[in-house]
Amino acid sequence: MSDNTAISAALADLQTKVGQEIHVSDWMLITQDRINQFAKATDDHQWIHTDAERAAKESPYGKAIAHGYLTLSLLVPLRGLVDESKPYAPGVHSVINYGLNKLRFPNAVRVDSRIRGRFTLVAVEPVAAAVLQITEQYQVEIEGETKPACIAETVMRLFF
Repeated sequence: MSDNTAISAALADLQTKVGQEIHVSDWMLITQDRINQFAKATDDHQWIHTDAERAAKESPYGKAIAHGYLTLSLLVPLRGLVDESKPYAPGVHSVINYGLNKLRFPNAVRVDSRIRGRFTLVAVEPVAAAVLQITEQYQVEIEGETKPACIAETVMRLFF
């Protein structure tokens, strides 16, 4: 299939899905080890994330919590964007994060909580000869809670 044929087919297919939920991830456990690894990678060792004993005593959440940006960064595995056997659309050879339009963290993810991502297609548009721009709403649910941990409008570019 040529790039033009693949991009035309993907565009037509994706346009029929605008406004629909297109992916729900499996649940993911957020452990203290994952939080500590993120703190190490980002040099953000604030006690509310990394000091479980102090967080249990002083935090309004009663436990250590995940960094908001850790929750955001889990978009990639929760969306399944790194599995080459399951491309975003037929003919896509790479997906590049282009940015965010909106981002909020309405709820904290406490250590040992389980989260999952829900993804709704907001928009799709061609931006170059072999590139589509996709906008999705990414919402992170916390198991057993009604308020989401993260709501973001993500923008990605699909290269054919």
